[in-house]
Amino acid sequence: MSQNRIPASVLFCCDHNAVRSPMAEGIMKKLYGHAAYIQSAGVKNDLEIDGFAISVCEEIGVKISNHQSRSFDEMKDWGDDLGGFDLIVALSPASQRQALELTRYFHLDVEYWPIMDPTGLGEGREDRLRAYRQTRDQIMSNMIERFGPAIENSRRG
Repeated sequence: MSQNRIPASVLFCCDHNAVRSPMAEGIMKKLYGHAAYIQSAGVKNDLEIDGFAISVCEEIGVKISNHQSRSFDEMKDWGDDLGGFDLIVALSPASQRQALELTRYFHLDVEYWPIMDPTGLGEGREDRLRAYRQTRDQIMSNMIERFGPAIENSRRG
């Protein structure tokens, strides 16, 4: 992975745009501020932002509670052309397939980061939070490995 160059625009995607991709969008904005245009989307938009994802992001000062989930189709409807992104990072196999299909005529990079889906893992609240923290930390370590250390004075929240 290690390329240490922040592309001008990055799209994170996963299955529902409710857990992994909004976490990645929020974390990237916190770590790298305005160094890139950052968005996220899902194969489907059928779930609201996940409460456990909100909680574990707040623990590290990342606010994602205002996130509006959206699908690839909605992005097109709203005028966000996938071909306009320099890099698409797929966080699930289904989103990788969809991103590759939708961008096959564009010259852009699609990377796959195998990030664990924490939904449905763990018995009680603490177990579930532990699984979500693991996902959050996986995203953050992949991001730092790929884009380098956080930029000082980046945007907070």
